[in-house]
Amino acid sequence: MPAPAPAAPVPVSAAELGALVAAVARGDRTAYTRLYRAVATPVYGIALRTLRSPAHAEEVAQEVLLEVWRTAAAYRPARGTVMAWVLTIAHRRAVDRARAARAAADRELRAALREQPVLEPATEPVAEQVERTFDALRVRSALARLSGVQRESLVLAYYGGYAQREIARILGVPLGTVKTRTRDGLLRLRAAFDGL
Repeated sequence: MPAPAPAAPVPVSAAELGALVAAVARGDRTAYTRLYRAVATPVYGIALRTLRSPAHAEEVAQEVLLEVWRTAAAYRPARGTVMAWVLTIAHRRAVDRARAARAAADRELRAALREQPVLEPATEPVAEQVERTFDALRVRSALARLSGVQRESLVLAYYGGYAQREIARILGVPLGTVKTRTRDGLLRLRAAFDGL
């Protein structure tokens, strides 16, 4: 189910949230809209505090709210309130995303270190080789600071040589999404590269 447009949070009592989750479990879209409006802001807040990235927090919040739609029947009132259930899902997703981002950055760094060219004095002066190696490491380090989706789009474009339409097909996302990720990634890459 696509997420309703964001709106101001709607205060809902714990009992009402319980009734809304039960209705969502039966496929009630109107109940989901009300539930979404009641929990979206706290979900985003948990994700943002954990990830410290608005873009990542938005993605995690959408994933959590979609999971709530799909798994509403799994909610058990005896285990806690609806808000606690939803925020637990949000916290776990955000922690998973943070761990995945850290692991990706570590992999990128290890790959950069493995892919360092062997210095061959006969082909070019040592100073140029060192500078080229240092620049490659700076680029890889800056790439590691991007979100996973931004890095994925840029790596496919610049290292894979794919056009944006091909990237959209490979990733299964709209062309506009690829363009946005690429543009945002390039802006963040420039800022990260300037900060190195």
